Amino acid sequence: MSQRPRRRCEGTAMGAIVLDLRPGLGVGPFTLGMPICEAFAQIEQQPNIYDVVHVKYFDEEPLKLDIVISFPDHGFHIRFDPWSQRLRLIEIFDVKRLQMRYATSLIGGPSTLATFVAVYALFGPTFPGIYDKDRGVYTLFYPGLSFAFPIPSQYTDCCHDGEEFPDGTTPVTCRVSIYDSSTDKKVGVGSLMDKATAPPLPVGSLYMEEVHVKLGEELYFTVGGQHIPFGASPQDVWTELGRPCGIHQKQVDQMVIHSASDPRPRTTLCGDYFYNYFTRGLDILFDGQTHKIKKFVLHTNYPGHADFNSYIKCNFIIFSSHFEGSFEEVNSRVHRITPSTKWEQVKEILGDCGRAAIQTQGSTSNPFGSTYVYGYQNVAFEQVMKNGYIATVTLFQS
Repeated sequence: MSQRPRRRCEGTAMGAIVLDLRPGLGVGPFTLGMPICEAFAQIEQQPNIYDVVHVKYFDEEPLKLDIVISFPDHGFHIRFDPWSQRLRLIEIFDVKRLQMRYATSLIGGPSTLATFVAVYALFGPTFPGIYDKDRGVYTLFYPGLSFAFPIPSQYTDCCHDGEEFPDGTTPVTCRVSIYDSSTDKKVGVGSLMDKATAPPLPVGSLYMEEVHVKLGEELYFTVGGQHIPFGASPQDVWTELGRPCGIHQKQVDQMVIHSASDPRPRTTLCGDYFYNYFTRGLDILFDGQTHKIKKFVLHTNYPGHADFNSYIKCNFIIFSSHFEGSFEEVNSRVHRITPSTKWEQVKEILGDCGRAAIQTQGSTSNPFGSTYVYGYQNVAFEQVMKNGYIATVTLFQS
């Protein structure tokens, strides 16, 4: 598991913050189902509050475990499904550090203990919870919300009605979980945590829309069902995809030296320009003279890559005519290339392309190491991560 810490701003005061609790929906600015890039945007907007942030992920198999954004000073973290990169679960692991506002009442923080009795008084009665004997934890469930309490073994029979223990004490919440309430799943500590899923996407949402690419003689590119051919104009792209998030001039490609016949020095910028669709995980390169599409660049947004959180994950599916077989075999999941496809699987589908070209070296500005580019006809794969996953895919016409 790796983590990327942020440095604390000087002069920031320590202490509990107050966030609105929305059972089944979220807490504060963090809403269940939001893409990870939106969560980072919320963090960047309030640097004085979220001044220490840890990003945790599993380097070797980034699709096996959640991507976690943790706020250690405030005692909570938010968990993102590694496949969709959408928020599936919010966990408050130190209730004394985070004060929550529910309706007009406060609970948690250093001044308002989230005791068993206080939870019952604020949220009302509920069905009997679940006692985890191995962990010594009793969990109460409400729609989209659960509270876990440490219970001494001698008092397990006293935690069903919210009354105090025989010795006059009452347990204090050790963990609060906020999860999607559209299902009847009970989410809590241990294995119950795995039951939390991101809520369904709203109708018409562009997030995670499929991008279809077919390699071969009839190379085509389709976004959200809209066909965008090579040679299309900026006006065509605006019509199909809307206004780009950004436009910038392209720097001279460092790889051009391998094929250029002109030995004269080149300037830093050229006439070509990109349309950046960060919210679709997509860049489109236009020729500076003809103003026609030259390239499409698709981003996987894996943690551990230099571009992480610059783009939303592009949910592409690449079909290849290089594979010889029936139509059903070619279009089966086994012979599709997606963001989840490892480099060794790509080679099985497209064949071995030989040695990689090194496009950039690791540096102070890019601590993630060298960038390796593997080229095939009409497509190039950038694979920088040691775990074998693809960072970007570039499509072009030979």
